[in-house]
Amino acid sequence: MREVDPNTTSRAKAFEQWMKAPMPMVTMTKTFDITHLRRLAKRRGVKLNMLMCYAVVKAASAFKEFYMLPVGDKFMEFDHLAINTIVMTSSGGINTCDIPFSEDIRQFAVDYLRLTAEATHSDSDITLDDSYMVIGSSALTKCDLDAVVNVYAGCWNNPFVVWGKYRKGWFKTTLPLSFQFHHTQMDGPISTGFLNRLQEVMRELEY
Repeated sequence: MREVDPNTTSRAKAFEQWMKAPMPMVTMTKTFDITHLRRLAKRRGVKLNMLMCYAVVKAASAFKEFYMLPVGDKFMEFDHLAINTIVMTSSGGINTCDIPFSEDIRQFAVDYLRLTAEATHSDSDITLDDSYMVIGSSALTKCDLDAVVNVYAGCWNNPFVVWGKYRKGWFKTTLPLSFQFHHTQMDGPISTGFLNRLQEVMRELEY
């Protein structure tokens, strides 16, 4: 992680406009077709949540804006991406767990299984070093949700995706997903481009 002058980036105008806004977060919701992902998870015997996490960070990796983030009053640039998932612990609590992005989905799966297992038995969260820009995620699969608006604390500006229980039809499985981001990091064309790319990844992913 290193500080960059926002005026040397494509986010200069957004930094000036939104850094001091009392509520700079934007939430978008979209219903995705996850028919292929669900079938792939069943066929390969892997967790659907792992495939979802990979699809999200894979889609994000195509956009340079995901490698930049306002931190405090500074604009920071990162070398790598990761996604954070929430894990139930053996003691009945929860830990958060950072999974580093790898283009190789099999390597991502190995890291996912290893780190989430570690988080299950740990007394603390599993975090990566500050070279990673981390996308937050939460899978609330016990409830059929339409959308989630995340809390804005002012100290954690990372993008965040949330989904609930998928909806299985006769021929298609759908899943509403909420995506929250800091307006300094990206605008509408980038955020909607990410959501469109995410649907493409979900339909094309191979394992």
